[in-house]
Amino acid sequence: MLRQSQQQKLLQKMSPQLIQFLKLLRVPTIEMEQRIKEEMEINPALVYESDAATSSSSENIFEDDNRSEDSGEDFQEEVSLQDDHADQVDIDDYLRSENDDGGYAYNNENDKNPYSYLKNDVDFHESLLEQMQMLSLSEKEEKIAEQIIGSINDDGYLSRSITAIVDDLAFSQNVSTTEEEVKSIIQRIQQFDPPGIAAYTLQECLIIQLKRIGKPRETIAIAISMLEKHYEAFVKKHFDRIKRSLHINDVQFREAMDMILKLNPKPGAAFENPTAVNKTYIIPDFFVDNNDGKIEVMLNSKNAPELRISPDFREMLNDFGRTDKKDKKNAEAITFIKQKLESAQWFINSIKQRQATLLQTMNTIVDLQKDFFLTGDETTLKPMILKDVAELTNLDISTVSRVANSKYVQTQFGTYSLKHFFSEKITLDSGKEVTNKEIKSILAEIIEGEDKDHPLRDEDLTDILLKKGYNISRRTVAKYREQLMIPVARLRKS
Repeated sequence: MLRQSQQQKLLQKMSPQLIQFLKLLRVPTIEMEQRIKEEMEINPALVYESDAATSSSSENIFEDDNRSEDSGEDFQEEVSLQDDHADQVDIDDYLRSENDDGGYAYNNENDKNPYSYLKNDVDFHESLLEQMQMLSLSEKEEKIAEQIIGSINDDGYLSRSITAIVDDLAFSQNVSTTEEEVKSIIQRIQQFDPPGIAAYTLQECLIIQLKRIGKPRETIAIAISMLEKHYEAFVKKHFDRIKRSLHINDVQFREAMDMILKLNPKPGAAFENPTAVNKTYIIPDFFVDNNDGKIEVMLNSKNAPELRISPDFREMLNDFGRTDKKDKKNAEAITFIKQKLESAQWFINSIKQRQATLLQTMNTIVDLQKDFFLTGDETTLKPMILKDVAELTNLDISTVSRVANSKYVQTQFGTYSLKHFFSEKITLDSGKEVTNKEIKSILAEIIEGEDKDHPLRDEDLTDILLKKGYNISRRTVAKYREQLMIPVARLRKS
């Protein structure tokens, strides 16, 4: 039986203004200028302060003394981020749709590449196409070569199988070819620079590079044999087995190893991808200075210029309000202008609120980690989690998380991610509280000083830390070791 019933629910809603503020809060300074430009492109009511013909920051921008009743209702100058709005958004829908990777746990997320390359202004694929022109190829072979080059990824490896390349040529280029023809041209492309390109595997890539090296011949032959015949043992660092199989001594083995370790595992990375964002270029969001023992915090406003409401738009609204024509077109124009003005004011208020929240959070972090900002000594960092900052600032934990995510501070001791100052609290047997950073530092020192012929296992590291008073589990030791990007004992063996 169908029944009708009434039900009351208390739901938490987020206004569009608050959503806009939260999204702006996550944007780092390096992206803020672009975000403002995008907003100004879609809203002509926004202008830079220097471009505004008149400046009256204290007056009500929506106030019109001569406005008729038909021109519309009054607007407030300041729109609170918590005000109700007709178009409410469910908070669950927003949280589901937002890609909030700030989180509450702060681990070592540095995207560090262990290999360092010289960046080149020439596009990688353009360089390969230029080298292709130096070959004596027929029209058909050129199409095959172009298809192969297009199948090479940014690291320099072929991403399509030979069979797939043959099919691609047949369907997209109407070129009939064989796997033997494609393989022959791949081998010719593998002679291009940088050495090692157009390989399918790391093993093949390294062997190609070795074959391009001139001398010493004996060492090259040993290195190639190591990779061709004993690659699995090489990867697993079963070096004794390799030496026995190849009948070589320690000197020959080390010379071959040194040659292999100098090879480039990602030959395509020698060229900078022009479409990729340079993640290593950092613009600090904050500046912290030590002025005779007094710490001063400043917000980097370089990429967040002062914005104002366009006086032309305000005058335009006044003109429409004074006109005697009260037709539908006039009403639509007034509605459009008001929407743009209101949207512009919301955006300006969101930026101001963002700046205030950033400063409030950063000042609290500085107060909690004052010893570090005075001395630069990592050991003075105190245990601090998001909740500690949230309680002192009366902000939500998620708000603090958004502030800390992708933000950087420049100090006299260097530039740091805000995540660097957050760490877990660990209580020692003595009752003393230390940060997990201190344990990681000690762990790194222990591994650095270990006997490389007999590296320490995680169980051994746990016992050593326990003797030093750090009572943590083997699983935690393994987690910290991985965060330090230190491999397991077997792979650390010399």
